[in-house]
Amino acid sequence: ANIAVLYPLHPARWFGVLYLITFITSIPALALYEPALRHPVAFVAGSGNVNEIYWGALLELLLIIANIGTAVVIVPIMRRQLEDLSIGYVTARIVESTFILVGILAMLAIATLQQQNAGAAEATVAYTLAAIKDWTFILGPGFMVGWGNGLILGYMMYRTQLVRRAWTWLGLVGGPLIILSGTIVMFDGGHPSGGLQGLATIPEAAWELFLGV
Repeated sequence: ANIAVLYPLHPARWFGVLYLITFITSIPALALYEPALRHPVAFVAGSGNVNEIYWGALLELLLIIANIGTAVVIVPIMRRQLEDLSIGYVTARIVESTFILVGILAMLAIATLQQQNAGAAEATVAYTLAAIKDWTFILGPGFMVGWGNGLILGYMMYRTQLVRRAWTWLGLVGGPLIILSGTIVMFDGGHPSGGLQGLATIPEAAWELFLGV
């Protein structure tokens, strides 16, 4: 009864809607950030549209809300059988969202630099902030997602059979692939949008899209 009061829609429907919102917000945000991340010095010198960063930041703030929401709405269902793991999933989502928030702050700082005179010091800071944003992507969506959305959520769905077990292997396989690729990229110092990480993301992306739909 308490769940019905809190969620006029069934928690599973909210879960799906929120997962779809993560797709709707995260992908456009990356596209909006791309000009500043690709050429941070030129951007702070005035060649870029600073409003793109503000829109990207807004989308990622909504992404954070949706991320945590996916965990919160499923706890009343999962805690009946897997209370420890359901708490772990919430924690993983919060940690992932923390990395995203740091990335937002880095991008907003780049936007602030554009409002100042872009000298040598500003150019150095712009590169640093862009690098921070890249690393937040590697450690958040490129690493923590493998633990939370992949392994923990995949295992909970496998145990509870809330979805067909055959589909849960997308998460159980996709999660370790993201963790492995994120670790390789971290030690290699590569760009987070490299081919290796892109290929490794496919099973996890399919798993999350399946959950949303």
